Amino acid sequence: MSKTVTVYQYPKCGTCRDAMKSLKAKGLEIEPIHIFDTPPSVQELKRMIADSGLDIKKWFNTSGEVYKEMQLKDKLPQMTDEQKVELLASNGRLIKRPVVTDGTKVTVGYKEEQYEEAWCR
Repeated sequence: MSKTVTVYQYPKCGTCRDAMKSLKAKGLEIEPIHIFDTPPSVQELKRMIADSGLDIKKWFNTSGEVYKEMQLKDKLPQMTDEQKVELLASNGRLIKRPVVTDGTKVTVGYKEEQYEEAWCR
């Protein structure tokens, strides 16, 4: 039986498409969620951030337009983690994508080496 992972992604994003191809090649079933239409909730984000082991800063799409328009580079250092999570949950465009989770393990962004490590076991 193949394993299913949830992938928060944007279909027009090349990186997301590459990531989906990689996951499919590893034999995983994919449940895609459009990250702009249905961003993860505050609760889901809190759990996934904890599961990812990453600093919350790594969850921000720092190259995105919304991040730049909101001048978050200057604002994030003054914000609490709670405020950062609420901000991420409020706008899927702020979240670095794709986010892949199987309910216990989480990866953010796409690097083939990272996927080999995380999703080939």
